[in-house]
Amino acid sequence: MSTPRKILVTSALPYANGPIHLGHLVEYIQTDIWVRFQKMRGHECHYVCADDTHGTPIMLRAEKEGISPEELISRVHGEHYRDFSGFHIQFDNYHSTHSPETRELAETIYKRLKERGLIESRAIEQYYDPVKEMFLPDRFIKGECPKCHAKDQYGDSCEVCGATYAPTDLINPYSAVSGAEPVRKESVHYFFKLGECANFLKDWTRSGRLQAEAANKMDEWLQGGLSDWDISRDAPYFGFEIPDAPGKYFYVWLDAPIGYMGSFKNLCAKAGIDFEEFFKPDSETELCHFIGKDILYFHALFWPAMLEHSQFRTPTKVFAHGFLTVNGEKMSKSRGTFITAQSYLEQGLNPEALRYYYACKLNGSMEDIDLSLEDFVARVNSDLVGKYINIASRTAGFVSKHFSGEVISGAWNTDIDHWDSAEGKGILDGAKGSAFGTIAEAYEARDFSRALREIMRIADSVNEYINKYAPWAIAKDENRRDELHVVCTRAVQGFHLLSITLSPVLPQLTARVAKEFFGMDREFLWNDVEQPPASIRPYQHLMTRVDPKQIEALVEANKQSLQAQPQPAPHSQARHAEHQQHEIQPIAETISIDDFAKIDLRVARIAKAEHVEGADKLLKLTLDLGSETRTVFAGIKSAYDPGQLEGRLTVMVANLAPRKMKFGMSEGMVLAAGPGGKDIFVLQPDAGAQPGMRVK
Repeated sequence: MSTPRKILVTSALPYANGPIHLGHLVEYIQTDIWVRFQKMRGHECHYVCADDTHGTPIMLRAEKEGISPEELISRVHGEHYRDFSGFHIQFDNYHSTHSPETRELAETIYKRLKERGLIESRAIEQYYDPVKEMFLPDRFIKGECPKCHAKDQYGDSCEVCGATYAPTDLINPYSAVSGAEPVRKESVHYFFKLGECANFLKDWTRSGRLQAEAANKMDEWLQGGLSDWDISRDAPYFGFEIPDAPGKYFYVWLDAPIGYMGSFKNLCAKAGIDFEEFFKPDSETELCHFIGKDILYFHALFWPAMLEHSQFRTPTKVFAHGFLTVNGEKMSKSRGTFITAQSYLEQGLNPEALRYYYACKLNGSMEDIDLSLEDFVARVNSDLVGKYINIASRTAGFVSKHFSGEVISGAWNTDIDHWDSAEGKGILDGAKGSAFGTIAEAYEARDFSRALREIMRIADSVNEYINKYAPWAIAKDENRRDELHVVCTRAVQGFHLLSITLSPVLPQLTARVAKEFFGMDREFLWNDVEQPPASIRPYQHLMTRVDPKQIEALVEANKQSLQAQPQPAPHSQARHAEHQQHEIQPIAETISIDDFAKIDLRVARIAKAEHVEGADKLLKLTLDLGSETRTVFAGIKSAYDPGQLEGRLTVMVANLAPRKMKFGMSEGMVLAAGPGGKDIFVLQPDAGAQPGMRVK
């Protein structure tokens, strides 16, 4: 066990102007899993968050609803906390940026930056709504795009052609608030001299605080030069007034990250934690931010620069993740293409099913992930019910009925029986090693997909062991009671270890397992892997399969947001549609080079090849990737006998979503070429390739 760490963890603050949707939950579930793992390992880890509550949109929405901004943010705070709780997101403190702690810290940081000469004021020209008597943020100005002339585009970018521009470049601009034609008007604004922090930021962004891909992105911005950052807004505005600047307010993006500090300071006052220990410049504690890649600029440039030059510590790590798509469609708040957290829960869907599915997709990178609803059902039912829960449901009854719930103790370190030493003990000893090795390392690195692949590999091994020794058959013979006890003990031990390692992902389910099945008076800790259980309580139903009808109901409830917009067919395609039944098909929809770059091709050794009973075209391949094995069903039976393939190297698509087939789960795709029949050729890598090597 390593030296206990002190870690402060945050997730980005959800804006108090709308509901939590499944795209938001990627981040909070990712953070919660990591925090739970740290706590299970015995570290002091505090997870704080808050609603982001300031800005023009909040003010205007409250006005539209006929309530005060304070009433609006209080109501939304309750809704957000309800949704997070519904998905078992366990904050140590969930606060608000509209708090005395955040105000005090924002004023402190501003004054220190000003004292160091990093704040200056100057007049700028902006659009002003003469009817509402307010300056307009870019997103509240609309007009005709100066590039493609699309109507009703926002003041900062065009959603039709993708062009970016200044609001003053719009043709025939109008206020999205009142509809009035805006006028240009000067106002004094306050700026943070970000450019003067460039040398510090060049070093900081390359100091290991960011993922490599994030650091590279920061280089692009740093090389282009950093502009001064406008940190003020004019009244009317819902936020904190700037000290000594009447009618001027801190821009929401200044006080939003300070809200992390405000929430933690609020927790410190309640829990007796030393705030200064965590935020002094030479702090030995850790500060870790989980964010979406769209707000990387603020967290990797503005935020560390503000902290460094106001005598506070800077973040230890900034972990950025990608976006979520649903069935391949982009989610967009502005277009309403999202499924809300509440909608998911209202359909009776298990929140831990979504936690598990997201974890299976997350690998610690900034790659986008897709929620394929069909794959979601197949994977959750196969892995959690068909593999994990299946172990207990098939063996626990025999332990309760024949052995009064007692399992053989001390089984980690001894051979229970001579015939079992090579299998049962070997499986469990290997699993224990994985728990403290591969699985723990993967959780720490936020590579949850790798952790869960290893956990499910162990589950497969335990299930294969159960299938081989068939306790239901042994139980029929009273002379084989000792043998029955051994087999069921190994199964229960495997279930115990799997429950521990799944706890960060499935906290509610595994808490039930700990208390109701293993009779513990607490939830699992990671070191419980060292202590196999001595007894169990009678097995009770633990988890229900996801019903595809629930997914159908979810899609129906969000039908408007999930329907893909029909695209007009190109003239050539429409003209020749009648020829599509022939062999020559039209070229599929084009993809970008970024889409192609997402394909992860790996070298794999074909460890085993088998015929698939009842399948005319398929072979079942067990592929060795070096660090793991995968099962893939490949349609190459017409060209290869299994014996021809074993031991050969091939190339597979390693990040293809698993697909539930009639004959089992296929966990990737082997690449082959040829016209068909006997002329199918499995691709082989160059000489010297090794399993797991990436093919570029």
